[in-house]
Amino acid sequence: MTVTLLNHRAEGPASAPPLLLGPSLGTSLALWDQVAPELSAAHRVVRWDLPGHGGSAADLIGAGATVGDLAALVLALADALGVDRFAYAGVSLGGAVGLHLAVHHPERLTSLALVCSSAHFGGAAPWRERAERVRREGLEWLAASADARWFTPGFSVPELVRDHRRADPEAYAACCDALAAFDLRDRLADITVPTLLVAGREDPATPPAHLREIADAVPGAALVELPGASHLAPAQVPRAVLAALRTHLDGPSASGLAVRREVLGDAHVDRAQARQTPFTARFQDFISRYAWGEIWTDPTLSRRERSMITLTALVAYGHYDELAMHVRAARRNGLTPEEIGAVLLQTAVYCGVPAANSAFATAQRVLAEEEAG
Repeated sequence: MTVTLLNHRAEGPASAPPLLLGPSLGTSLALWDQVAPELSAAHRVVRWDLPGHGGSAADLIGAGATVGDLAALVLALADALGVDRFAYAGVSLGGAVGLHLAVHHPERLTSLALVCSSAHFGGAAPWRERAERVRREGLEWLAASADARWFTPGFSVPELVRDHRRADPEAYAACCDALAAFDLRDRLADITVPTLLVAGREDPATPPAHLREIADAVPGAALVELPGASHLAPAQVPRAVLAALRTHLDGPSASGLAVRREVLGDAHVDRAQARQTPFTARFQDFISRYAWGEIWTDPTLSRRERSMITLTALVAYGHYDELAMHVRAARRNGLTPEEIGAVLLQTAVYCGVPAANSAFATAQRVLAEEEAG
């Protein structure tokens, strides 16, 4: 018998640790567009659509559905992909699915992250009323107020609002039924997997107090509050969500990517990530973890000193494309053009005049571009 699975997208090396990402009600897997590609450098990222949302079939659930029904669909997807145990992160309703898994199927999870979610969603009555109106009138009236419910004033992600309008009303209403019946407050102390709570300080739907309630009850849980973020934090403040998830999933070495961005600039790292393929993903992860997460974060030398050492080494081996990148990095680390020139002059003595000659040409071009820009 053929089983209909949730629509999903998989990214990252097949051999990497699996990470499943759950969406919020009314959105699609596009909610994770600014976060999932970077997480896929170190993880096999699988993001999925709720029934009737994005590309998932509407008849996967029906009236009276529960969060447990959605969790069963996620487990069926994991089973079909050959994934036994996985890390899980979810937003709002997607986070509720994660909580259900942590309570009822802890053997399947390696860790849990809840983003702008809750152990309860304000009681059954408002959700039942919403479900009834959606079944009666459709979703346009809700989509019209999506920005106000999801983001701080003046911010929007049109693709997500479009996905809201396109969701199937019956499946959306069934998800409301699931939220109406959801309350795991009395089971939070049973959760044993490493747990991260991420709250948006401006979130009216699941305010920080909801995440704090979970953090206080789950043994060893960590709580991060994101200023300027409302309900759909991965879309509004993706860098902050990414940093929190990396630290939670990978430990302190995850700071390597942040250091890499600080030294080389967002544009360079974004280009490297955009060019990443399954073949190069492990190498990119190695660079972020080892070079930037261990060497460049070692406080024994300052970043200025590391820039000078790096310039010298690149000249010695004739890596002039890399030299151009690190001349820019040296400027970010506080070296003046005169100091860069002094470093290159010293390479003429110890690395050879021809090497220094090429290095000066490269550096002069970069500095001229920087001045013109």
